[in-house]
Amino acid sequence: MTQAQIPQQPVIEVNNLVTHYGERKILNDVSLTIQQGEIMVIMGGSGSGKSTLLRHLMALERATSGSIKLLGNELGSLSQMELYKLCRKIGVSFQGGALFSSMTVLENIILPLHEHTDLDRMTMEIMARMKLQVVDLAPFEDLMPSQLSGGMIKRAAIARAIVMDPALLFFDEPSAGLDPVVSSALDELILELRDAMRMTIVVVTHELDSAFKIADRITVLDKGEILTIGTVDEVRNSSNERIQNLLNRRFEEEELDPDEYLRRLMGQS
Repeated sequence: MTQAQIPQQPVIEVNNLVTHYGERKILNDVSLTIQQGEIMVIMGGSGSGKSTLLRHLMALERATSGSIKLLGNELGSLSQMELYKLCRKIGVSFQGGALFSSMTVLENIILPLHEHTDLDRMTMEIMARMKLQVVDLAPFEDLMPSQLSGGMIKRAAIARAIVMDPALLFFDEPSAGLDPVVSSALDELILELRDAMRMTIVVVTHELDSAFKIADRITVLDKGEILTIGTVDEVRNSSNERIQNLLNRRFEEEELDPDEYLRRLMGQS
């Protein structure tokens, strides 16, 4: 078998994941795989469990049962030191940017290097400026976050997320709060990062236009369960009514029997 024929191990493997918050089941038997260099978009309505799934993939929460492998590492079996080393290979761009308001743009980008490497200051500044160049923010390194527009904050957050050249990059609602033009430019940047840096990217979003533009595959969650995993065309053409309701923004009224309604009023469900 040639090197090209050897199947690559998935970057992310989720098997039979179940999560509870108290008595409430949030994720129910969720399984998926994400391949090297793939952009996987996770979609779903409010309360579908997509943000909870993202936190699990980022190793921020423990599941009730099931397993998650990141970059070949079973999260449940890692020591704290092993988990720390693994997380250095992961970049995260948070929904609100999560920049430190007391630091300049450049200082924000340098922070992961300062915390996780022994590089000298000049090397860290060079690496940070290279990433600011990637996201077209090079002229703004001395500005404070309060002086940036919404789109610039998102780009600065991306620069910080990629400053250590992670193998795996997570985005939480990257287009939230942005106008269509800025959102489209951010989509292009995500595609460029995948192609230029060969990153595997996971994006949680409710923006359909963005999802359809950047996704190699889409995972659709509803009520903590996976409705489908497929290409953009497969999701668009799905015959599943719940998926079409999501895509066409149709309200789906929950059917509730009287006994269940009474239990909820009494705080028993």
